[in-house]
Amino acid sequence: MTNQSTIDKLIEMCLTAIADAFRIQMDDPTMKEVSFEDRFGMLVDVEYSNRKNNRLKRLIRQAELEQPDASIAAIDYHSGRKLNKALINRLAICEYITEYWNIFITGATGSGKTYMVCAFGMEACKHYYSVRYVRLPDLLLDLQAARDNGTFSTALKKYTKPIVLIIDEWLLLKLTEVEARNLFELIHKRRKKSSTIFCSQFRESEWYQPICDGESTLADAIMDRISYVSPDRWLSPHRTGGSAAP
Repeated sequence: MTNQSTIDKLIEMCLTAIADAFRIQMDDPTMKEVSFEDRFGMLVDVEYSNRKNNRLKRLIRQAELEQPDASIAAIDYHSGRKLNKALINRLAICEYITEYWNIFITGATGSGKTYMVCAFGMEACKHYYSVRYVRLPDLLLDLQAARDNGTFSTALKKYTKPIVLIIDEWLLLKLTEVEARNLFELIHKRRKKSSTIFCSQFRESEWYQPICDGESTLADAIMDRISYVSPDRWLSPHRTGGSAAP
């Protein structure tokens, strides 16, 4: 069997990274001094790294983050923001995902909430968790359109399947009864199966009022499912006025 025949078969099997690395080895005279086992290990490492990198790129693309360049390492802890660096670094490890915990990030407009949730989204991708970012207004429109045309179950899967769902502009506007019902279906299906990051201008104590003026039983049902974890295990970096605290 010729080397070119081997390369052609590797390409046919979609092992292009190994094929390219094999070509490089053949053109490198120093490789003749390397054992077969070591050379083979090098080829496998190249293919493995390539597949991991491609998987990461795919996860980042599918996440549709508002700010895909966001990074935990680039968060500004100065300028009087009083951010809890220890808590942020703890969340960046992504242990909250394995425990199916939710995160609240709250603060005034322009305080950097969206950047932070996207940074957490990027960290989740780097840990190879599926992520999806969506603004609540867009989410509600998508769910209602699906409800109207009979594809609600399909649309719901788009937001229940990701391990981490980031909902930005959470309860910026008041919900109608229909919107609250659609949202309840989503929150209920994600409960105890995945993690959701809520990004809002308001603290969670103020979230009842925008849900049908706080008078519907849906408000209680939604809030109960969002905060089902006991208080001693609840991770919630509140960012009001540019601050963060557990």
